[in-house]
Amino acid sequence: MPRGNADTRLDETFTALADPTRRRLIEVLLEKPRRAGELAALLAMSPPALSRHLRTLRRAGIVIDEGIEADARVRIYRVNASALDPLRGWLGRAESMWADQLRSLAAHVERRRRRTS
Repeated sequence: MPRGNADTRLDETFTALADPTRRRLIEVLLEKPRRAGELAALLAMSPPALSRHLRTLRRAGIVIDEGIEADARVRIYRVNASALDPLRGWLGRAESMWADQLRSLAAHVERRRRRTS
């Protein structure tokens, strides 16, 4: 069965967030947008390593970089919250399925309890 664009985006999001360093980058950027130099210092990371992680997050659409008018060389990185919507939707469906399963289990246990009482 062919996979849709939404599945591909979700796969890219999961892949990007699978790395603990990238998740930490997201946590730091959720506090406020930052320059690459700030991010490297906060995470005690070399600029080339940081660049590789930021590139992965940008390709997945999770992070956006923007220039500033005063200096075209400076890039500010921020989280693109809407890129996480497919992940939120997927997690919501998974949570709903588990909630349904737990309700069914609770009902089953209650029925058995009533029969044995």
